[in-house]
Amino acid sequence: MKYVVRLLPIAYMAAIWIMSSLPSNHFVELPNSGLDRSIKESLHLIEFAILYVLLVLAFLTRGRTFTMGLNALCAVIAGLYGLTDEIHQSFYAYRSASWFDLLKDVTGIAVCFYFIRGALFKGKFVGLGKVLGWVRKV
Repeated sequence: MKYVVRLLPIAYMAAIWIMSSLPSNHFVELPNSGLDRSIKESLHLIEFAILYVLLVLAFLTRGRTFTMGLNALCAVIAGLYGLTDEIHQSFYAYRSASWFDLLKDVTGIAVCFYFIRGALFKGKFVGLGKVLGWVRKV
């Protein structure tokens, strides 16, 4: 099980890379173009936050101490991958890259970082801390 958890961030990064190479309407396009755009733009807030969480989960399965520095490293890796994704999208005529999209990516990461840091290092968010503790034991 722990090896599956460790491979999830890599598989997710590959999925992001592939989806960034495709037009934004490749998988789904809602009839209301304004709503379609709003939903897809809001996905930036969670897309790289998910990557950050998957990285944390993967590192928690190592059986070693998960430090604040390692937690920050997970956030930095997710953020840098967000930057890489924006650069990657700039090479496709049907995609766009923007600093605002990167800001949304980092905002999502920062929110998850707040909760995970609180759960693992500050004694807050006890339920989340229990879940993360369970992952350590996998």
